[in-house]
Amino acid sequence: MIERAWEQKIEPLTVRVSTAVRITGLSRSRIYELIQSGDLETTKVGRATLVQYRSLKLLTGNHASNADGPA
Repeated sequence: MIERAWEQKIEPLTVRVSTAVRITGLSRSRIYELIQSGDLETTKVGRATLVQYRSLKLLTGNHASNADGPA
């Protein structure tokens, strides 16, 4: 199957707290502590707390520069 370059670079804008726990390896309590301290940016949609994916990447140091300039 042919993969298009733009399909490989799509990342989520937000993830649920449970996904943030899974991808960072941090505890649920620690994620909420980071949210409370402002180290993680979130968005509320109804009752759901969504963590900004770029915020997780910055926290873990897992960010790469893109074609537009440094991240």
